[in-house]
Amino acid sequence: MVRQVRSFILWTLIYRFRRRLTIVAVLLSMVLLSQWIYGDIVEYLRLSENVAYLSYALAGKWIIIFSNIAISAYLILTMFRKEEKKDKKNRTKEKKKEEKVLSVDTLSDRERSFLTRKIRSEAEILMDKK
Repeated sequence: MVRQVRSFILWTLIYRFRRRLTIVAVLLSMVLLSQWIYGDIVEYLRLSENVAYLSYALAGKWIIIFSNIAISAYLILTMFRKEEKKDKKNRTKEKKKEEKVLSVDTLSDRERSFLTRKIRSEAEILMDKK
């Protein structure tokens, strides 16, 4: 029973974050690919006796490795962050749309009169009746 629950939770998380996990998998596979390419480059430079370029190949390999690992770590660490930023962006977009729709120029005369009219509460209405 515990195995089934654990498996269900694991597959749910994988399905939920499938896009981000595929990006992490691609980045980590690029690290392995860069190691393989570096091995070929080192072998070629040794055979052609251009050992002066080995330092550039080594620096390029480590830049690729560290950048991919850093991006992967960032994606994994921010995976469970709340998505409040998206909600804020959606709210600001909705507000902008409402502002565009509710501009004064698009209102009729009757609607404009409501803008300048004083709104009275029920308490004010009752006070006026007495």
